[in-house]
Amino acid sequence: MNADTSVEIIAEIAQAHDGSLGIAHSYIDAIAETGVDTVKFQMHIAHAESSSFEQFRVNFSYEDKSRYDYWDRMGFEFEHWVGLKKHCEDKGLNFLCSPFSMKAVEWMENLEVDRYKIASGEVNNLLMLEAIAKTGKKILLSSGMSDYSELLNASSFIANHGGNLDAVFQCTTAYPTPPDKYGLNVIPELKTHFNAKVGLSDHSGEIYAPLAATVLGAQLLEMHVVFDKKMFGPDASSSLTINDFKQLVDGVRKIEIALNSPVEKNTTDQFKEMKLLFGKSLSMKRSIKAGETLKFEDLETRKPGNMGIKASDYSNVIGKVIQKDLLEGDFINYQDLSQ
Repeated sequence: MNADTSVEIIAEIAQAHDGSLGIAHSYIDAIAETGVDTVKFQMHIAHAESSSFEQFRVNFSYEDKSRYDYWDRMGFEFEHWVGLKKHCEDKGLNFLCSPFSMKAVEWMENLEVDRYKIASGEVNNLLMLEAIAKTGKKILLSSGMSDYSELLNASSFIANHGGNLDAVFQCTTAYPTPPDKYGLNVIPELKTHFNAKVGLSDHSGEIYAPLAATVLGAQLLEMHVVFDKKMFGPDASSSLTINDFKQLVDGVRKIEIALNSPVEKNTTDQFKEMKLLFGKSLSMKRSIKAGETLKFEDLETRKPGNMGIKASDYSNVIGKVIQKDLLEGDFINYQDLSQ
Protein backbone atom coordinates (compact mmCIF):
# COMPACT_ATOMS: atom_id res chain seq x y z
CA MET A 1 0.00 0.00 0.00
CA ASN A 2 1.33 3.41 -0.92
CA ALA A 3 2.32 5.56 2.03
CA ASP A 4 0.36 8.56 0.75
CA THR A 5 -2.94 6.75 0.27
CA SER A 6 -5.43 5.39 2.79
CA VAL A 7 -7.57 2.96 0.81
CA GLU A 8 -5.95 -0.39 0.08
CA ILE A 9 -7.05 -1.74 -3.30
CA ILE A 10 -6.87 -5.53 -3.63
CA ALA A 11 -7.10 -7.43 -6.92
CA GLU A 12 -8.12 -11.03 -6.30
CA ILE A 13 -6.90 -13.53 -8.86
CA ALA A 14 -8.62 -16.42 -7.04
CA GLN A 15 -9.35 -19.11 -9.67
CA ALA A 16 -8.89 -16.87 -12.74
CA HIS A 17 -5.59 -18.65 -13.46
CA ASP A 18 -7.60 -21.86 -14.14
CA GLY A 19 -4.83 -24.00 -12.68
CA SER A 20 -2.09 -22.57 -14.89
CA LEU A 21 0.98 -21.35 -13.03
CA GLY A 22 2.04 -19.35 -16.08
CA ILE A 23 -1.30 -17.55 -16.26
CA ALA A 24 -1.12 -16.82 -12.51
CA HIS A 25 2.24 -15.11 -13.03
CA SER A 26 0.92 -13.22 -16.05
CA TYR A 27 -1.88 -11.82 -13.88
CA ILE A 28 0.70 -10.47 -11.44
CA ASP A 29 2.50 -8.67 -14.28
CA ALA A 30 -0.74 -7.18 -15.60
CA ILE A 31 -2.06 -6.17 -12.19
CA ALA A 32 1.21 -4.41 -11.37
CA GLU A 33 0.43 -1.92 -14.14
CA THR A 34 -2.95 -0.89 -12.69
CA GLY A 35 -1.74 0.84 -9.54
CA VAL A 36 -3.41 -1.55 -7.08
CA ASP A 37 -1.71 -2.24 -3.76
CA THR A 38 -2.26 -5.94 -3.27
CA VAL A 39 -2.71 -9.20 -5.16
CA LYS A 40 -4.84 -11.84 -3.49
CA PHE A 41 -4.92 -15.58 -4.10
CA GLN A 42 -6.89 -18.50 -2.71
CA MET A 43 -4.85 -21.45 -1.50
CA HIS A 44 -6.74 -24.63 -2.29
CA ILE A 45 -5.22 -27.99 -1.34
CA ALA A 46 -7.86 -30.47 -2.46
CA HIS A 47 -7.03 -33.44 -0.25
CA ALA A 48 -6.91 -31.21 2.84
CA GLU A 49 -10.08 -29.17 2.33
CA SER A 50 -12.49 -31.18 0.21
CA SER A 51 -13.99 -34.62 -0.33
CA SER A 52 -15.91 -36.52 -2.95
CA PHE A 53 -19.14 -35.30 -1.34
CA GLU A 54 -18.60 -31.60 -2.12
CA GLN A 55 -21.08 -30.25 -4.66
CA PHE A 56 -20.47 -27.59 -7.31
CA ARG A 57 -21.88 -24.16 -6.40
CA VAL A 58 -22.32 -23.64 -10.13
CA ASN A 59 -21.65 -26.66 -12.33
CA PHE A 60 -19.67 -24.70 -14.91
CA SER A 61 -16.80 -27.08 -15.64
CA TYR A 62 -16.42 -29.06 -18.85
CA GLU A 63 -13.41 -30.98 -17.60
CA ASP A 64 -13.88 -31.60 -13.88
CA LYS A 65 -16.20 -34.43 -12.84
CA SER A 66 -16.49 -33.17 -9.28
CA ARG A 67 -15.75 -30.14 -7.17
CA TYR A 68 -12.86 -32.09 -5.64
CA ASP A 69 -11.40 -32.61 -9.11
CA TYR A 70 -11.70 -28.89 -9.74
CA TRP A 71 -9.84 -27.94 -6.56
CA ASP A 72 -7.22 -30.54 -7.32
CA ARG A 73 -6.66 -29.04 -10.76
CA MET A 74 -6.58 -25.51 -9.32
CA GLY A 75 -3.95 -26.26 -6.70
CA PHE A 76 -0.26 -25.33 -6.81
CA GLU A 77 2.65 -26.98 -5.05
CA PHE A 78 4.33 -25.19 -2.15
CA GLU A 79 7.35 -24.21 -4.24
CA HIS A 80 4.99 -22.60 -6.75
CA TRP A 81 3.56 -20.44 -3.97
CA VAL A 82 7.06 -19.37 -3.04
CA GLY A 83 7.56 -18.13 -6.60
CA LEU A 84 4.18 -16.39 -6.76
CA LYS A 85 4.77 -14.52 -3.52
CA LYS A 86 8.25 -13.45 -4.62
CA HIS A 87 6.90 -12.29 -7.99
CA CYS A 88 4.34 -10.07 -6.22
CA GLU A 89 7.00 -8.58 -3.98
CA ASP A 90 9.37 -8.02 -6.90
CA LYS A 91 6.58 -6.02 -8.57
CA GLY A 92 6.02 -3.92 -5.47
CA LEU A 93 2.73 -5.63 -4.66
CA ASN A 94 1.55 -7.01 -1.35
CA PHE A 95 0.84 -10.75 -1.34
CA LEU A 96 -2.43 -11.76 0.30
CA CYS A 97 -4.03 -15.19 0.41
CA SER A 98 -7.06 -17.00 1.81
CA PRO A 99 -6.43 -20.46 3.29
CA PHE A 100 -9.10 -23.16 3.17
CA SER A 101 -7.47 -25.84 5.31
CA MET A 102 -5.12 -26.36 8.20
CA LYS A 103 -2.55 -27.52 5.65
CA ALA A 104 -2.89 -24.21 3.83
CA VAL A 105 -2.29 -22.32 7.09
CA GLU A 106 0.86 -24.39 7.58
CA TRP A 107 2.06 -23.53 4.09
CA MET A 108 1.27 -19.85 4.55
CA GLU A 109 3.25 -19.78 7.77
CA ASN A 110 6.15 -21.31 5.88
CA LEU A 111 5.70 -18.55 3.30
CA GLU A 112 5.98 -16.03 6.15
CA VAL A 113 2.83 -14.12 5.22
CA ASP A 114 2.03 -11.11 7.38
CA ARG A 115 -1.78 -11.34 7.07
CA TYR A 116 -4.58 -13.82 6.52
CA LYS A 117 -7.81 -13.18 4.62
CA ILE A 118 -10.70 -15.31 5.88
CA ALA A 119 -13.22 -16.14 3.16
CA SER A 120 -16.87 -15.77 4.09
CA GLY A 121 -17.45 -19.53 4.01
CA GLU A 122 -14.72 -20.04 6.63
CA VAL A 123 -15.99 -17.62 9.31
CA ASN A 124 -17.38 -20.50 11.38
CA ASN A 125 -14.38 -22.76 10.77
CA LEU A 126 -13.20 -22.23 14.34
CA LEU A 127 -10.53 -24.90 14.10
CA MET A 128 -8.77 -23.00 11.33
CA LEU A 129 -9.50 -19.63 12.97
CA GLU A 130 -7.78 -20.80 16.15
CA ALA A 131 -4.71 -21.91 14.21
CA ILE A 132 -4.55 -18.53 12.45
CA ALA A 133 -5.25 -16.50 15.60
CA LYS A 134 -2.39 -18.23 17.40
CA THR A 135 0.03 -16.95 14.75
CA GLY A 136 -0.62 -13.39 15.96
CA LYS A 137 -0.82 -12.23 12.35
CA LYS A 138 -3.37 -9.66 11.16
CA ILE A 139 -6.71 -11.15 10.11
CA LEU A 140 -9.05 -9.78 7.45
CA LEU A 141 -12.56 -11.17 7.86
CA SER A 142 -15.17 -11.39 5.10
CA SER A 143 -18.86 -11.25 6.06
CA GLY A 144 -20.57 -12.63 2.94
CA MET A 145 -22.58 -15.48 4.49
CA SER A 146 -22.50 -14.32 8.12
CA ASP A 147 -24.84 -12.21 10.22
CA TYR A 148 -23.63 -9.91 12.99
CA SER A 149 -24.00 -12.63 15.61
CA GLU A 150 -21.63 -14.94 13.73
CA LEU A 151 -19.19 -12.14 12.97
CA LEU A 152 -19.09 -10.93 16.56
CA ASN A 153 -18.60 -14.52 17.71
CA ALA A 154 -15.69 -14.92 15.29
CA SER A 155 -14.25 -11.60 16.44
CA SER A 156 -14.41 -12.63 20.10
CA PHE A 157 -13.01 -16.07 19.28
CA ILE A 158 -10.05 -14.52 17.46
CA ALA A 159 -9.35 -12.14 20.34
CA ASN A 160 -9.62 -14.92 22.93
CA HIS A 161 -6.98 -16.92 21.07
CA GLY A 162 -4.50 -14.08 20.78
CA GLY A 163 -5.49 -13.06 17.27
CA ASN A 164 -5.44 -9.62 15.66
CA LEU A 165 -8.65 -8.74 13.80
CA ASP A 166 -7.45 -6.02 11.46
CA ALA A 167 -10.43 -5.57 9.13
CA VAL A 168 -14.01 -6.69 8.48
CA PHE A 169 -15.43 -6.63 4.95
CA GLN A 170 -18.97 -6.08 3.80
CA CYS A 171 -19.47 -8.83 1.24
CA THR A 172 -22.48 -10.16 -0.62
CA THR A 173 -22.37 -13.77 -1.73
CA ALA A 174 -24.01 -13.26 -5.13
CA TYR A 175 -22.19 -13.57 -8.45
CA PRO A 176 -22.53 -10.99 -9.89
CA THR A 177 -24.03 -8.84 -7.15
CA PRO A 178 -26.95 -6.62 -8.28
CA PRO A 179 -27.13 -3.01 -7.03
CA ASP A 180 -29.89 -3.73 -4.51
CA LYS A 181 -27.59 -6.24 -2.82
CA TYR A 182 -24.41 -4.10 -2.60
CA GLY A 183 -25.10 -3.53 1.09
CA LEU A 184 -23.41 -0.15 1.19
CA ASN A 185 -25.36 0.66 4.35
CA VAL A 186 -23.38 -2.06 6.13
CA ILE A 187 -20.09 -0.17 5.80
CA PRO A 188 -20.88 2.51 8.42
CA GLU A 189 -22.66 -0.16 10.50
CA LEU A 190 -19.49 -2.26 10.66
CA LYS A 191 -17.63 0.74 12.06
CA THR A 192 -19.95 0.73 15.07
CA HIS A 193 -19.71 -3.04 15.65
CA PHE A 194 -15.98 -3.68 15.36
CA ASN A 195 -12.79 -2.04 16.51
CA ALA A 196 -11.19 -2.72 13.14
CA LYS A 197 -10.82 -1.33 9.66
CA VAL A 198 -13.82 -1.67 7.36
CA GLY A 199 -13.70 -2.83 3.77
CA LEU A 200 -15.82 -3.92 0.82
CA SER A 201 -15.32 -7.24 -0.91
CA ASP A 202 -17.35 -6.70 -4.05
CA HIS A 203 -18.65 -9.17 -6.64
CA SER A 204 -20.68 -6.79 -8.81
CA GLY A 205 -18.23 -6.89 -11.73
CA GLU A 206 -18.42 -3.09 -11.96
CA ILE A 207 -16.56 -0.19 -10.36
CA TYR A 208 -19.56 1.68 -8.93
CA ALA A 209 -19.92 -0.11 -5.57
CA PRO A 210 -16.24 0.26 -4.58
CA LEU A 211 -16.25 3.93 -5.59
CA ALA A 212 -19.32 4.53 -3.44
CA ALA A 213 -17.76 2.54 -0.60
CA THR A 214 -14.73 4.82 -0.72
CA VAL A 215 -16.96 7.84 -0.14
CA LEU A 216 -18.62 6.01 2.77
CA GLY A 217 -15.28 5.42 4.46
CA ALA A 218 -14.17 1.96 3.35
CA GLN A 219 -10.46 1.49 3.99
CA LEU A 220 -9.99 -1.64 1.90
CA LEU A 221 -11.52 -2.63 -1.45
CA GLU A 222 -11.30 -6.15 -2.83
CA MET A 223 -12.55 -7.22 -6.26
CA HIS A 224 -11.89 -10.23 -8.47
CA VAL A 225 -9.80 -9.65 -11.58
CA VAL A 226 -10.02 -11.36 -14.97
CA PHE A 227 -8.42 -10.72 -18.34
CA ASP A 228 -11.81 -10.97 -20.06
CA LYS A 229 -15.29 -11.52 -18.65
CA LYS A 230 -15.91 -14.24 -21.26
CA MET A 231 -13.13 -16.41 -19.86
CA PHE A 232 -13.81 -19.82 -18.33
CA GLY A 233 -14.35 -19.93 -14.59
CA PRO A 234 -16.90 -19.35 -11.81
CA ASP A 235 -16.00 -15.72 -11.10
CA ALA A 236 -15.49 -14.23 -14.57
CA SER A 237 -18.81 -12.39 -14.79
CA SER A 238 -18.39 -10.90 -11.30
CA SER A 239 -14.81 -9.71 -11.86
CA LEU A 240 -13.21 -6.49 -13.04
CA THR A 241 -10.95 -6.47 -16.08
CA ILE A 242 -7.44 -5.03 -16.00
CA ASN A 243 -8.72 -1.82 -17.58
CA ASP A 244 -11.55 -1.67 -15.04
CA PHE A 245 -8.99 -1.80 -12.27
CA LYS A 246 -7.02 1.04 -13.82
CA GLN A 247 -10.16 3.17 -13.91
CA LEU A 248 -11.09 2.17 -10.37
CA VAL A 249 -7.66 3.03 -8.98
CA ASP A 250 -7.81 6.43 -10.67
CA GLY A 251 -11.27 7.07 -9.28
CA VAL A 252 -10.44 5.99 -5.74
CA ARG A 253 -7.29 8.10 -5.60
CA LYS A 254 -9.18 11.17 -6.85
CA ILE A 255 -11.96 10.59 -4.33
CA GLU A 256 -9.33 10.34 -1.59
CA ILE A 257 -7.91 13.70 -2.62
CA ALA A 258 -11.40 15.20 -2.66
CA LEU A 259 -12.30 13.82 0.77
CA ASN A 260 -9.07 15.22 2.21
CA SER A 261 -9.43 18.63 0.53
CA PRO A 262 -12.36 20.51 2.08
CA VAL A 263 -13.64 23.44 0.04
CA GLU A 264 -14.35 26.76 1.81
CA LYS A 265 -17.83 27.96 0.82
CA ASN A 266 -17.96 30.97 3.17
CA THR A 267 -15.93 33.15 0.82
CA THR A 268 -15.70 33.70 -2.93
CA ASP A 269 -12.68 35.97 -2.91
CA GLN A 270 -10.82 33.64 -5.27
CA PHE A 271 -13.53 34.16 -7.88
CA LYS A 272 -13.60 37.97 -7.92
CA GLU A 273 -12.17 38.37 -11.43
CA MET A 274 -14.13 35.42 -12.80
CA LYS A 275 -17.37 36.76 -11.35
CA LEU A 276 -16.82 39.99 -13.25
CA LEU A 277 -16.04 38.07 -16.42
CA PHE A 278 -19.13 35.88 -16.21
CA GLY A 279 -21.31 38.38 -14.41
CA LYS A 280 -24.01 40.57 -15.97
CA SER A 281 -24.67 44.32 -15.93
CA LEU A 282 -27.99 46.06 -16.53
CA SER A 283 -28.58 47.25 -20.08
CA MET A 284 -31.40 48.42 -22.29
CA LYS A 285 -33.66 45.89 -23.95
CA ARG A 286 -34.97 48.71 -26.21
CA SER A 287 -34.00 52.24 -27.10
CA ILE A 288 -35.40 54.84 -24.73
CA LYS A 289 -35.71 58.65 -24.71
CA ALA A 290 -34.74 60.99 -21.93
CA GLY A 291 -37.67 61.63 -19.60
CA GLU A 292 -39.15 58.13 -19.92
CA THR A 293 -39.63 55.98 -16.84
CA LEU A 294 -37.84 52.64 -16.73
CA LYS A 295 -40.04 49.56 -16.47
CA PHE A 296 -39.16 45.91 -15.83
CA GLU A 297 -39.85 45.14 -19.51
CA ASP A 298 -37.20 47.69 -20.61
CA LEU A 299 -34.30 45.84 -18.98
CA GLU A 300 -31.83 43.24 -20.23
CA THR A 301 -28.60 41.91 -18.68
CA ARG A 302 -25.36 41.59 -20.61
CA LYS A 303 -21.77 40.58 -19.87
CA PRO A 304 -19.43 41.59 -18.33
CA GLY A 305 -20.38 42.37 -14.75
CA ASN A 306 -18.47 45.64 -14.29
CA MET A 307 -20.25 47.92 -16.77
CA GLY A 308 -22.31 49.96 -14.34
CA ILE A 309 -25.24 48.63 -12.37
CA LYS A 310 -25.11 44.93 -11.44
CA ALA A 311 -27.90 42.64 -12.60
CA SER A 312 -28.71 41.83 -8.97
CA ASP A 313 -29.58 45.50 -8.36
CA TYR A 314 -32.25 45.72 -11.08
CA SER A 315 -34.99 46.71 -8.60
CA ASN A 316 -33.11 49.96 -7.83
CA VAL A 317 -33.72 51.32 -11.35
CA ILE A 318 -37.34 50.37 -11.97
CA GLY A 319 -39.52 53.51 -11.76
CA LYS A 320 -36.55 55.85 -12.25
CA VAL A 321 -36.62 58.50 -14.98
CA ILE A 322 -33.93 58.30 -17.64
CA GLN A 323 -31.88 61.53 -17.89
CA LYS A 324 -30.54 60.91 -21.43
CA ASP A 325 -31.33 58.94 -24.54
CA LEU A 326 -30.15 55.31 -24.40
CA LEU A 327 -30.00 52.86 -27.27
CA GLU A 328 -30.83 49.17 -27.21
CA GLY A 329 -27.79 47.39 -25.72
CA ASP A 330 -26.47 50.44 -23.84
CA PHE A 331 -25.42 49.78 -20.27
CA ILE A 332 -27.18 51.76 -17.53
CA ASN A 333 -25.32 53.77 -14.90
CA TYR A 334 -26.77 55.46 -11.82
CA GLN A 335 -25.84 58.91 -13.20
CA ASP A 336 -28.22 58.21 -16.08
CA LEU A 337 -31.16 58.07 -13.66
CA SER A 338 -33.16 60.55 -11.67
CA GLN A 339 -32.41 60.44 -7.96
